Amino acid sequence: MSTSVPTTMPVASSFAELALPRGIERAIADLGFETPSAIQARAIPSLLDGRDIVGVAQTGTGKTAAFGLPLLAAVDPDLRAVQAVVLTPTRELAMQVAEAISTFAAHLPGVDVVAVYGGSPFLPQQRALQRGAQVVVGTPGRVIDHLERRTLVLDEVRYLVLDEADEMLRMGFAEEVEKVLERAPEQRQVALFSATMPPAIRRVAEQHLTDPVEITVARQSSTVTTVQQTYAVVPFRHKVGALTRVLAVSDADAAIVFVRTRGAAEEVGSALVEKGISAAYISGDVAQGEREKIVERLRSGALDVLVATDVAARGLDVERIGLVVNFDVPREPETYVHRIGRTGRAGREGTALSFVTPNEQGRLRQIERTTRTTLEQIQIPSPAEVSAHRVQKLFSRAPERIEKGRLDLYREAVAVHLAQNPGTDSVDLLAAVAALAVGDEGPAPRDAEDLDDALQRARLAPERGAVREHGSYDRPERGERRRTNTHIAGGPARWRVAVGHRDGVQPGALVGALTGEGGLTGKDVGKIDIFASFSLVDIPGGLSPDALDRLSRTRVAGRPLRIRVDSGPRGDGPRTEGPRHQHGASRPTHGPARNR
Repeated sequence: MSTSVPTTMPVASSFAELALPRGIERAIADLGFETPSAIQARAIPSLLDGRDIVGVAQTGTGKTAAFGLPLLAAVDPDLRAVQAVVLTPTRELAMQVAEAISTFAAHLPGVDVVAVYGGSPFLPQQRALQRGAQVVVGTPGRVIDHLERRTLVLDEVRYLVLDEADEMLRMGFAEEVEKVLERAPEQRQVALFSATMPPAIRRVAEQHLTDPVEITVARQSSTVTTVQQTYAVVPFRHKVGALTRVLAVSDADAAIVFVRTRGAAEEVGSALVEKGISAAYISGDVAQGEREKIVERLRSGALDVLVATDVAARGLDVERIGLVVNFDVPREPETYVHRIGRTGRAGREGTALSFVTPNEQGRLRQIERTTRTTLEQIQIPSPAEVSAHRVQKLFSRAPERIEKGRLDLYREAVAVHLAQNPGTDSVDLLAAVAALAVGDEGPAPRDAEDLDDALQRARLAPERGAVREHGSYDRPERGERRRTNTHIAGGPARWRVAVGHRDGVQPGALVGALTGEGGLTGKDVGKIDIFASFSLVDIPGGLSPDALDRLSRTRVAGRPLRIRVDSGPRGDGPRTEGPRHQHGASRPTHGPARNR
């Protein structure tokens, strides 16, 4: 097997030199790609030349484009059959790669990409394949399922990619990978990417690749020196509330919030808008024209916060961005480096804040080791700190307003009020008006108290034992009896789960999960409203800690329920659409149209 790129193989210094099809060049321009990364500069010419390759590269080095662009160049849009298969070790990576390739194919009419993976309904994937998708990205187990059921046929496959091959073998997928390679036509091109090159990977390459070019790219480990890097421990269900407080006290001109999935981008972006924040979101679902408009609004100052997936944010260069928030900790340290590089540009200083759930701190340490940087832990601002920041900004505008004049009306109103209420102190009056002006209506509502309590527990978690993602401890405190009853009398009646119409979920599946894992009966479950990316469920009797704990680990349609109390428009969740499905519609309506 070759050990390096042959000297006769060109290494591109710009995407313009690669002679990619016009539609792919347009997608590259849309994403702002100009100079190929090291792996792209070496791999793309080799793949376009028809060579097999073995790429030793980490996630975050640009390898998805390195194999994705030549893959699309090899696809015939007029042939409605699977022509390319990409195998990935996890469903998360399958979704991410499929989204990236779909973005690269934005200007290739007739080219369809489908992601297939376990834990998700089989039928929608089968239908997508029957419609003639040319590119399949999937996990080995689910790809084999489709092959055995003949819903996936490899007769026309001309391009195979093994992404993170060492991870697939480590997870026990060696047999499935072998089956896919054996069932594919002999006349095909193979690109194998692996972070390491153990003997097992070399054996796969020697057996299934033809005279491959081997390309090794070093891990990127440096981070931007002008960026202050921080993190905060935040339980999953309180992330939106914590983000709202962080944005409220930030002095950055603009911020970008990174999330892992399209659904999260929609949900978080909509939630921020409902809280009165000038925000928008972009993901692979957002059309290129709309994306350009959103980015221009961010650049001009008409928009202050952008929520984005990694793929959608590629090529984004806006000098106003002074804050990057990793709403979800990235899977790879290299992705972290790419994200925080969106701020601290052109000599300006920036801040990066990562939300880390109590059980993700190992991933944080991995980022620190790779980047050779120690992140500073900070605390999420309290409601008092948020109000103090807002009132300070309010008072800073007062001198200019006094200078402009025309205050007689307001002086008279103040004088009349004091005359009518002789017991009112003028300083108290000013303080009350300032509080109302910044939205402080008085003592914190229960949801704010819950957030502060959860943040405090999360900060103590490393000293007191592991904490589940929803903030409940694996073991009770000494002397505390674990409750076993399913209900809490008078508990919250409206609950939110993180699966919806987009996941193919039906009311029956939710009822089955709630009764099977939560210990409820069918009579305990009331109205169910199913939206695009989440659902709302009435459980009038509430849930006990044990039931909530079990349900927090339950999956429906292949996704975790992530069940939590629905706090309505003032809480963490968006209300931007009507429900697609309802269950128990005879019960009183508590859906999104209700003004709460």
